[in-house]
Amino acid sequence: MQNKKKGALISALAVAASLLIAAPAMAAQIAPTLVLSGGSAVFGLDPAIIVATASAPGVVSFAVGTTPTIITGCATVATTTVAPFVAKCSWLPAAAGPATLSATLTPTDSTTYSVVTSAPFGVKVGTPVQGTTPSPVSLYVDTVLASGSTGVLAPRFGVSCAVTSQFIVGQTIVFRVYGNDANRGGAVLDSSNVASAYITVAGVANPIPLSYGNHSGVAFWSGVLKTGTAPGLYNTLGVINFKVTLTTKDQTTIQVLATKLVPRIIKGVRVRDAAGKQVYDRVGYYRTVTRPTPIAGVTAVWQSNFTPTSQLTLYAVPTN
Repeated sequence: MQNKKKGALISALAVAASLLIAAPAMAAQIAPTLVLSGGSAVFGLDPAIIVATASAPGVVSFAVGTTPTIITGCATVATTTVAPFVAKCSWLPAAAGPATLSATLTPTDSTTYSVVTSAPFGVKVGTPVQGTTPSPVSLYVDTVLASGSTGVLAPRFGVSCAVTSQFIVGQTIVFRVYGNDANRGGAVLDSSNVASAYITVAGVANPIPLSYGNHSGVAFWSGVLKTGTAPGLYNTLGVINFKVTLTTKDQTTIQVLATKLVPRIIKGVRVRDAAGKQVYDRVGYYRTVTRPTPIAGVTAVWQSNFTPTSQLTLYAVPTN
């Protein structure tokens, strides 16, 4: 009886072994490649296009952030059906500055290929170099080297009055500021409509006042930062972090854009239609409107958004 049981057990094991040997081996899934490109954008303008290129067809999910958040409208984007297998996402950045993009591919052939996530892809969303807050004031700022420097402090390119971002300890930096006010019909910002204007520099205790005046036939606001090793002079090597602040005066009038009809005149002759009637064109102009209560002045702040290598920088005196 025991021999019969042993025989049956051996037969069962033999059958199981034969089944295992006959069963086909399951191949391991292949991890496809997935690479991101594109994504160059300027904040507040048209969407940027993110391109995902895969080694296998499928559906791509695009995300943004170090903790990935799916980009609206890009949760399931099908790749092309022929190589290279490409999927595209139209991305509207929520803010300027650096951003991290990523994508996940779910292959169509899930038996052969596994799901894969791309390496993080870093992009920089552009922000305007010149900018003021709030509107309606627009400010423009540059820096020049004051005249009179000689020797090692002489202008590097032979011209003292030239827009530059690189200075040497001992030189005098001149800030030049000019702007316009939309509330005043785009009027120039001068001493008649500006209440205060100054520059604050990191490492300088007191704000640098800006004065408005005639500079060789051109009028603009200017301020001076003297550098050097003597006490009281600015001597902080590296990027000079500065901020321009300008506040306009209260105003009792405002310029309002309006339209009017004017006769069309070509080469001094009035244009008439086929019936002999004068032809008119509608054109825009600003008219002055008096406000019953004054409009409070606005404060505009300007800070450079250049990359560090392009910002205003102070270097040590060169040595031989």
